[in-house]
Amino acid sequence: MEKQLHLNLLASRPPMAGGFQSGSKMKMGPGRKKDFSPLLWSQYFETIEDVEVENENGKDIFRLYCSGSSGPVLLLLHGGGHSALSWAVFTAVICSRIHCRVVALDLRAHGDTKVKNPEDLSADTMAKDVGKVVEALYGENPPPIMMIGHSMGGAIAVHTASANLVPSLLGLCVIDVVEGTAMDALNSMQNFLRSRPKTFKSLENAIEWSVKSGQIRNIESARVSMGGQVKKCEEPACNPSVSNSIGEGVIEEEEEEEGAEELNKKRKKADDQEVKKESFYTWRVELSKTEKYWDGWFRGLSALFLSCSVPKLLLLAGVDRLDKDLTIGQMQGKFQMQVLPQCGHAVHEDAPEKVADALATFMVRHKFTEFKEGFLC
Repeated sequence: MEKQLHLNLLASRPPMAGGFQSGSKMKMGPGRKKDFSPLLWSQYFETIEDVEVENENGKDIFRLYCSGSSGPVLLLLHGGGHSALSWAVFTAVICSRIHCRVVALDLRAHGDTKVKNPEDLSADTMAKDVGKVVEALYGENPPPIMMIGHSMGGAIAVHTASANLVPSLLGLCVIDVVEGTAMDALNSMQNFLRSRPKTFKSLENAIEWSVKSGQIRNIESARVSMGGQVKKCEEPACNPSVSNSIGEGVIEEEEEEEGAEELNKKRKKADDQEVKKESFYTWRVELSKTEKYWDGWFRGLSALFLSCSVPKLLLLAGVDRLDKDLTIGQMQGKFQMQVLPQCGHAVHEDAPEKVADALATFMVRHKFTEFKEGFLC
């Protein structure tokens, strides 16, 4: 399952104290029901900003979530089907560790970014998007930038860096994406996508599914990030009956004893009632339709990563993910690697404090920034 998940993109308000939990896990007492209600972006980021980028078809508008006012910029690129909100809890943690600014970007066709051609998710186009957003934000003199990408976003970060589209690049951090295992996973990706629910009864229902299915193992992160993965769907094309298969923590199991015909009648009646009283949620991005771009995201990625001249950090959920090129490169000291066990594919969501600690230590070691006063690594 974890290999299959390798494909996983204006108001101002200060972040709330205690916006993230110690240990990044929400503790539940015995008998207490878990809270799957959504959390607001403003508990983790300071501002949101929409940046206009010119292209041959007109203007594209990219959604950014930002925090911090000084220090190097951490440019965060999310995985396929996710959004910038997947970095929410991590952002709150890293900003408490080091002097930095955070810019988390909704990649094209993801989150709240609006582009003229959302079907084009080629590595080349998405890398150029990143370069254009940086230019639109900072002009000809961008600040020092550390680029960090997860899964598909990690691949786009490598393509962006290798094409020198961010001239002030300090370093590169890639999270749980390796060419070998990513390419192996492509064969089973469509089966995995077909196994997911098509719709959810509510955002809370989607959050519950993400946690119970293991897609996100950190309840707090799921509560803020799933809103970037799903959207309200009021069209008839969204079949509400599919939501009954989500994760039977919501649908009780008493139905087994009833006849199939009677059960179907009850379900249809319940579905009809649900349609009348509430909107359903479906995925923002139909990942199955992006298949023609998968090969381009990952093929040749290890060689591209190793060719980037800036200091590099590779964070993995398991050492088994290393392919031959990276194993040799790591032995030659061409990049720093850290394995964070007991995480799923969404490493930065499952263990935001561990990822923040690894990144902070890496950046301070390379003298890109300093720890904040009073923080002990």
